Amino acid sequence: MTEIAKDMAVRPVADQSEPMSRDSAFWDKTAEKYAASPIKDMDAYLQTMERTKSYLEGDDRVLEVGCGTGSTALLLSESVGHLTATDFSAAMIEIANGKLAGHSADNVAFRQAPLPDPAIEAETFDAVLAFNVLHLVRDLPEVIRNLRRGLKPGGVFISKTVCLAEQNRLWAIAIFFMRLIGYAPHVRMLRVFDVEKAIVEEGFEIVETGSYPAGRNHFVVARKT
Repeated sequence: MTEIAKDMAVRPVADQSEPMSRDSAFWDKTAEKYAASPIKDMDAYLQTMERTKSYLEGDDRVLEVGCGTGSTALLLSESVGHLTATDFSAAMIEIANGKLAGHSADNVAFRQAPLPDPAIEAETFDAVLAFNVLHLVRDLPEVIRNLRRGLKPGGVFISKTVCLAEQNRLWAIAIFFMRLIGYAPHVRMLRVFDVEKAIVEEGFEIVETGSYPAGRNHFVVARKT
């Protein structure tokens, strides 16, 4: 699932370049382990879900990108009219569809898709969700622009992003060497400022921010202007 309170919640969402094909293969290979790993900070997860639900209406059409194995999409399904959830990893989507088969939600659809996603239709969704995804994309402005296009006027973009540049710089060194040996995909060393700046510059007005858990994952709610 999105499982937005897992350790780094490094998720396989990006463009379709050769490096990203390697990232996709990496996450396909680790999907089952990822799905089985527990949420590290349940309180932070529940806080994020509570704040997210407060912006959703019962008839909303919602898009979640980087949905992982689908647990967050299924959790939110009872709060919206329809939820489309996408992920770059085919193995993640396969697990998500398995969960859907055993769930009562009939308003959820999972599909594999890159980011940016050319299949997103303009002004389709009331809300777009991106939990622990933005630090993985290679062109952050392009991805946010793509997601904004899919929102109806006045729609909300809700994100939660790992901002590793705000933490111990040893993370950057560790991730660099992990990538060299195939143990990590592309990861951006973002600051809170970088995330908020990218969102505002693509035509959003930020209406709420938070940190769940404190000092690690930056939560932003922004409205399409």
